[in-house]
Amino acid sequence: MSAKILIVDDEEIVIRSCRRILGDNSIYAVDSAHDGQEALRKVDETEYDLVVLDIMMPGIDGLEVLQHVKERHPGVDVIMMTGLSEIQTAVKAMKLGAFDYLSKPFDPDELKHVVDRALERRQLQQENRTLKTEVSSKYRFENIIGSSPPMQAVFGLVAKCAPTNSTVLISGESGTGKEMIARAIHYNSLRKDQPFVTVDCNTLTESLLESELFGHTKGSFTGAVANKRGMFEIANNGSLFLDEFGNIPLSTQAKLLRVIQEREFRPVGTTATQKTNVRLITATNKDLKAMVLEGTFREDLYYRINVFPIHSPALRERRDDIPALAFHFLKIFCTELDKPVSEISEGAMSLLVNYDWPGNVRELENTMQRAVILATDHIIRQAHLANIIENTPRPDFEVPRTSDDLKRVKKIAREKSVEDIEKAFIQETLKRNASNVTRSAEETGMQRANFQALMKKYNIRVRDTEYGAGETDPV
Repeated sequence: MSAKILIVDDEEIVIRSCRRILGDNSIYAVDSAHDGQEALRKVDETEYDLVVLDIMMPGIDGLEVLQHVKERHPGVDVIMMTGLSEIQTAVKAMKLGAFDYLSKPFDPDELKHVVDRALERRQLQQENRTLKTEVSSKYRFENIIGSSPPMQAVFGLVAKCAPTNSTVLISGESGTGKEMIARAIHYNSLRKDQPFVTVDCNTLTESLLESELFGHTKGSFTGAVANKRGMFEIANNGSLFLDEFGNIPLSTQAKLLRVIQEREFRPVGTTATQKTNVRLITATNKDLKAMVLEGTFREDLYYRINVFPIHSPALRERRDDIPALAFHFLKIFCTELDKPVSEISEGAMSLLVNYDWPGNVRELENTMQRAVILATDHIIRQAHLANIIENTPRPDFEVPRTSDDLKRVKKIAREKSVEDIEKAFIQETLKRNASNVTRSAEETGMQRANFQALMKKYNIRVRDTEYGAGETDPV
């Protein structure tokens, strides 16, 4: 589609000249106005991409038209045309928001060049706005797959913390979507139009991590051939997501504590401090509380980052979401691989739902990609899921040979299933509540005595659970 350009000048010869220069191809659609009043009317009636505007005109001059355009149509760039004696006025126009100015008389290439630059910038701005809108939309809650109670609980926490500046700690196993939660927090916050910057703390050495976070000055170490901005500077006014936070060395932890407390940092190789205004979001698959007790993670830093904790549930804890996730990945890979697969057989779906997914959502994604590649028609079948069949544990009972054996084995299996569910129920509840028995009972809606009875039945003691050390609520 041709870019719409409005030429505004009280001299017909200038308008004809600009039309000749810009209107000899299909790239531009050129319109014109002979005075400020006509220009104002046309700008309000038509959506132009660019206005080329003379400064000195009778009646409403170019500066007034410029101010009107920038107030009413801020996305439209304006190029001013000026005589040699009006340079000071042109400078004033730049301060009022003009993109650039041309001194009369100008040659055709000069006009084309400045027009092309203005239109390129406008296109980039539009693409950036579109991209930001798409990214922001992607991380709206209704567009994140997860209708199960554990994921709804996560969405509730994200909704509460997103509008604040609170530091967030996201915990959970690898592959559970911790970065997705971090992005949802950012893109539902007041900082959504500012940078979201990620750092994987697991992939960098101690010295490189400090340089990545805080930046460095030229010559501060071997290979530092130029000044480098750190992520705390790049993410200023936005959000900084530090993934695999539990892998940060103790010496770097001390420097991070200072940044959180003082909102300032020092680039490597200088004593000068820089201010930063970032919203810090961290994620880890490690037990930071246990690391504090071991002395491998600073206690003061732990309490600084654990202001608003969010647990990202494992996929086996949200099996209700597996069918929707499977079809989501199916659609993605069918489009990517150009294959007409549209269904998942009942047997294949049963395998997907009942598998424990140690690699969580990431493993499910890879499994669906492999299945789509293997599929020969429009259906994903059990045979296409050989990788998870191989990793599914075999039954720990002897296969029955008679009808009586079958009844006996079924009874044992039912009893064992109930026991496994009850035991996992108690263990996971205690883990979520840091081994506090009273809080665990309240969360589940059970009487404390009944909750303790189940603990006793399976010989579960507080000190055996993940967060048992230091517990003050013994059985």
